[in-house]
Amino acid sequence: MIGVWDPEGVEKRAIHQLVDFEGKRVFEIGCGEGRMTWLYAHEAASVLAFDPKAPAINIARDKTPPELKSRIDFRTGGVMDIDLSQGVYDTGIFAWSI
Repeated sequence: MIGVWDPEGVEKRAIHQLVDFEGKRVFEIGCGEGRMTWLYAHEAASVLAFDPKAPAINIARDKTPPELKSRIDFRTGGVMDIDLSQGVYDTGIFAWSI
């Protein structure tokens, strides 16, 4: 569900305290509608974000800010469906997906 989940930016600050995304190649498992993806994608070199729910991926693609569209590759699929060996990644994100 798209919306304001963290108006004070606590979640974004916590994520950035844990990981330096600057110039990193990131994969995100269970990205849903992209809410968390957009919290770090501005700093990342590239993002492969995936989720098994096609409707959520469609929303993520549609709602992605224009300046992030070239950095984020949203795909439909679960962790067993996506071949992560095709690329080299610096870090992975897995949150809010259980």
